[in-house]
Amino acid sequence: MEIINLGEKNSIFNHFISEIRNVEIQNDSMRFRRNMERIGEIFSYEISKKMDYTNTKITTPLGESWENVISEKPVLATILRAGLPLHQGFLNYFDDAENSFISAHRKYKIDGDFEIITEYMASPDITNKSVILCDPMLASGLSMKLALESLLTKGNPKHIHLVSVISSSEGINFINKNINFQNCTLWIGSEDKEMTKELYIVPGIGDAGDLSFGKKK
Repeated sequence: MEIINLGEKNSIFNHFISEIRNVEIQNDSMRFRRNMERIGEIFSYEISKKMDYTNTKITTPLGESWENVISEKPVLATILRAGLPLHQGFLNYFDDAENSFISAHRKYKIDGDFEIITEYMASPDITNKSVILCDPMLASGLSMKLALESLLTKGNPKHIHLVSVISSSEGINFINKNINFQNCTLWIGSEDKEMTKELYIVPGIGDAGDLSFGKKK
């Protein structure tokens, strides 16, 4: 699996990452959502370089021009609810894309332990298409794996792009070992080395869903 860390090279991308981490800026949920959206737009630009293009004749008011035009329609998939602002960033660039939505949440047990549950998915056929599956946080990696397994019931894609803004080292290793799809790329914005026993990434950002949409009970 190819792993690409966009945060390794300095760009405005790093500035947006710093803002979603900053506890003072995080208090503005609208700004947090917009920063996630902008991060999704930058990921979109980079992923678009991996896609197929066709040299196409374009008629202008003054003549004709031959331009390289993207020739495939990706499927944008996201894990609800935290992934919605990031998903919108992708949709801003891939405006003709098809869309998939998967629910995933922690189901807690009496002893405080939990398991990841996926209960809902809406998706088109993904056969021979490029699929972009995004989730802001890659902690243990289990949510991403379960979401991808659900998606693969809808067909055999041409290429899978997995996208996470903040990823733990453990989650990256888990995905690399446990997802065996041949044409798969993992895109991350930043790698954090630690996690708490509750599987929250350190330093991380906290709960991306709560920061975007308010705390849940």
